Amino acid sequence: MNLLFKALNDATRREILEMLKEKDLTAGEIAERFNISKPSISHHLDILRQANLVVSVKEGQFICYSINTTVMDEMLKWILQFTNQK
Repeated sequence: MNLLFKALNDATRREILEMLKEKDLTAGEIAERFNISKPSISHHLDILRQANLVVSVKEGQFICYSINTTVMDEMLKWILQFTNQK
């Protein structure tokens, strides 16, 4: 769970998740939308992957990223348990 919160603690990573919510993207397509270096984008993607928030699949010479909603569902379920307590 710590990796999950660490990954969500950064605005760039949250923006990447927003982008992936719309459709799967390659690392290059993600990098095009930011004003930071490609190695920095790779670092952000690696943190998202470690937290299981994104899944990557190699397609030829490209790596395609997609959002892993299962982890988000589990986190939301965990958080919501605290709203029902009295």
